[in-house]
Amino acid sequence: MAKIFQVSARAGMARVVEPVARGLLRAGVTPNAVTVAGTLGVLVGALGFGARGHLVAGALIVTVFALTDLLDGTMARMSGGSTKFGAFLDSSMDRVADSAVFGAVAYWLATEHQYSGVAAALLCLAAGALVSYVKARAEGLGMTCNVGIAERTERLLIVGVGGLLTGLNLDPALEIALWLLAAVSIFTVGQRMLHVYRQAQRIHTPDGNR
Repeated sequence: MAKIFQVSARAGMARVVEPVARGLLRAGVTPNAVTVAGTLGVLVGALGFGARGHLVAGALIVTVFALTDLLDGTMARMSGGSTKFGAFLDSSMDRVADSAVFGAVAYWLATEHQYSGVAAALLCLAAGALVSYVKARAEGLGMTCNVGIAERTERLLIVGVGGLLTGLNLDPALEIALWLLAAVSIFTVGQRMLHVYRQAQRIHTPDGNR
């Protein structure tokens, strides 16, 4: 059920993103430029607003610019496919943005003496990096790893909603969102490792040779 909802949500988002992607390409904007602009926007939202306690503004800015992760990919596909440098840049900028978001959240929670939330934010940061690393390592070994209930966009949306609700004075929402995100991120790591293990078992013959 979760997978069906995820696919439906992405299909609905694609109908919004594709016209924007076409317009930007016609205007001469490159996917790499969108990648960098999206990262800069996330940094402004996270460090300029979220870390200072302006959670509503920070969450809205981060959410809007995080969606460029879908936009640059769509633009790359429409323009003939992502280049190797484009894929490298996208992954690198994603790690920068994720570090800024969860670092800002952890910093703000620490200033509010909400140390359980700080622990959850740091766990989310570590688990999110591992989610991405497992996929990258699997693909580097020639296997696929496009599975998991909490990919990057979903992770940022969860923390964004938590920050928005806390900014609207629903105080436990951010901490609850972080612990939920930590749980689903760890589960996603397990999903991906199991998926890769099953592929490896099919690739290898009984005597251990490829």
